[in-house]
Amino acid sequence: MSIKSDKWIRRMAQEHGMIEPFVERQVRGEQDSRVISFGVSSYGYDVRCADEFKVFTNINSATVDPKNFDAGSFVDIKSDVCIIPPNSFALARTVEYFRIPRDVLTICLGKSTYARCGIIVNVTPLEPEWEGHVTLEFSNTTTLPAKIYANEGVAQMLFLQSDEECDVSYKDRGGKYQGQRGVTLPRT
Repeated sequence: MSIKSDKWIRRMAQEHGMIEPFVERQVRGEQDSRVISFGVSSYGYDVRCADEFKVFTNINSATVDPKNFDAGSFVDIKSDVCIIPPNSFALARTVEYFRIPRDVLTICLGKSTYARCGIIVNVTPLEPEWEGHVTLEFSNTTTLPAKIYANEGVAQMLFLQSDEECDVSYKDRGGKYQGQRGVTLPRT
């Protein structure tokens, strides 16, 4: 298994639609415009957060149950920024839509700009032949409200290519999150 470079990422995005929309260079903030970077990096791709958020609220005193999740535990927000309450979390999605090749596993890591503020980004691996918008989980580990910015970088995808294709891909087994669009809540 090998980690893939910016050249490979560009080729896969342009020839196979692996990432759409695709930004083929790293976009960084200029002196008068502070933007958290996104786009192709040396060995990865920095994804952006869309402007759709689901912020957790315990107004109904619900129990968080992954087998019977109460969608009423979230407040929907459409905005350029999202404020996550202290010790809480929010769900969002990537701007980018992914089509992962059959011989690739994708791992997502949060950007240090957010991590240094106590905001943790969690995403499970994108399995071979998974496709969709990536649902992003943001945990605010601080005792203060935390801000997330839409249309800016929030996490980096790393692409690991195997020497051989897997026997059974996510698509083959009919994975429950295949083809997801928008922010997707837990399914069983």
